[in-house]
Amino acid sequence: MTKVGIIGAGMLGNAVGIHLLESGFDLIVFNRTKEKTNELKNKGAKIADSPKIVAENSELVITIVKDAEAVKQISFGKNGIIEGYHEGLVVADMSTINPIESKNISKKFLEFNIIKIDIPVMGGPNVAKTGELVLMASGDEKTFNKFKNVFEKIANKTFFLGEAGTAHLVKLSMNLQITMLALSLSEGITLARNANVDPKIFLDILNSTYFKTGMSENKAYKMIQDEFSPTFTLANLKKDISIITDTADSLGIKLPMIKKAEEVFTEAVKQGFGEIDYTGILAYIKKINDLQDHKNHD
Repeated sequence: MTKVGIIGAGMLGNAVGIHLLESGFDLIVFNRTKEKTNELKNKGAKIADSPKIVAENSELVITIVKDAEAVKQISFGKNGIIEGYHEGLVVADMSTINPIESKNISKKFLEFNIIKIDIPVMGGPNVAKTGELVLMASGDEKTFNKFKNVFEKIANKTFFLGEAGTAHLVKLSMNLQITMLALSLSEGITLARNANVDPKIFLDILNSTYFKTGMSENKAYKMIQDEFSPTFTLANLKKDISIITDTADSLGIKLPMIKKAEEVFTEAVKQGFGEIDYTGILAYIKKINDLQDHKNHD
């Protein structure tokens, strides 16, 4: 079996790691906050003290960190991946980052004779634990094929998309969809609720039509119960929204709705909603309406 390393044991990294361990892979893991690796350690993963040690003991290192700066730090910083170089070492980045940054990071790795490919995924920790993610890959196709046994264990659908950075661009396009769906559901629920219509009826009707989505069929019923246990935090989605707007700017294109969404999510984070699930944007919209209602009655 391929020797796999994971750098970044957040909710997604932890879930991917658990599934790989249960599938029989040898796994070594590094996370800056060591306590987050406890579940993986209990399930048989080796825990490393640095990205360098992960690289030394892996054929494939999967990076799942916050942003491009974090990718660069674990890759090229002190005790980084490049210091653990050995022949045949490959890095696969599952983080959500700017595609231009991704290309630059790939080029920098090549200076150290390391191939990096992009493997962002769709689907949260719950589907990661069962290997049912959707994986988008880009970079060197031969390298992708070499480790397909790992990627097809992580995901039940894989798409190879071409040159470096492409998978991250498509991932951002997907997260744009998530943003808009969360907002449209939240505003539809709010509109129905404030007109004294049971929001469950609104959802039942929506889900009887062509316009239903996985989010409206599943998460939305939790949303109307004010259940926002995070599978992907609102603050993390806000971070991705900012990457989307930066990428659009760098491509010279106008995306007016995601710009508006960035304002809404930025304010929601400022108001303290960052650590709940991204669908908690409903709670922020409820709050601003409650404040408006108080003003109208003063």
